[in-house]
Amino acid sequence: MNRPPGPPRRMEWVASPPDGHRPRPRRRPAQPYAGPPSYPAVPRWGFPTLTWRWPLALPTGSQADPVQRVASLGATAVSTLWITAVLAGLSALAEGWRYVLLLRSRGEALPQARLAVSDALVTTTGVLTWLLGVLCGVTVVLWALRARAVARDRTGTRDERPDWQVVAGVLVPGLNLAVPGSVLAELEHTGLVGEGAREPADRPRPTRLVIAWWIAWAATLLLGWLTFAWSFRGGVQALADGVLLHFWNNVAVVVAAVLTVRVVKYLTAVLTPPDPTTLRRMRVLDASVGSTSERAPRPEGSRR
Repeated sequence: MNRPPGPPRRMEWVASPPDGHRPRPRRRPAQPYAGPPSYPAVPRWGFPTLTWRWPLALPTGSQADPVQRVASLGATAVSTLWITAVLAGLSALAEGWRYVLLLRSRGEALPQARLAVSDALVTTTGVLTWLLGVLCGVTVVLWALRARAVARDRTGTRDERPDWQVVAGVLVPGLNLAVPGSVLAELEHTGLVGEGAREPADRPRPTRLVIAWWIAWAATLLLGWLTFAWSFRGGVQALADGVLLHFWNNVAVVVAAVLTVRVVKYLTAVLTPPDPTTLRRMRVLDASVGSTSERAPRPEGSRR
């Protein structure tokens, strides 16, 4: 079948250059630095004014505020003490489990895996407690030295015991039974003198909290020395008694760490001003008129 002839079709030719012959973009020469940008008016963008916020806890000057340093060291010491208390509690549980295994071993043979787990727990918790205890001692001593300096500056007094004697009193056996407690009692007395609660000439009398800490500290040291001396004894009964001594020593460490946390918080609150963001809302219970002068008469025609 032959198609009838129609109008010729229109064809459009489009020529495109190959990739290699495309014109390359011109590179603009680098302009020299002409200085910072300038604006005809104050820009509306940028950081807003933050005068309504509370002052930052971080020091902004060239030298840190001694009061803020005491508060920062106190927070670090509290965190380390809580970790030490938890590890000492775990160590006490491990020692208690070991003593139970010793009692059960008198009538039956114990699996080797159970004994290996008990030994691993006792060793791991004991080493971690000892290391964290040393770290706690360093942070608490530094906090005490900084707190003594702040208390001296507030009251304008001078300490009878220099700082090196405080450090020696904590490290030397025998002296560390009496020196740390007396240092905290003097620090508490000086802080309360700065608040006006005590007179400078009064004899420093520690509060019940400081006395309880002093007793717990001395008991922990005595139990530690007794446990160390007991480890040189031989025999099965001596080993069992040593496990009990380790258990009670860890319990004493927990009590001493918790009381140290309370003492550090208490003395830090005495020496540092309160944070307005943490204060609770207060309620007015009584109001007294400070002046007895009568109110000026209100002019006629004035609005209330």
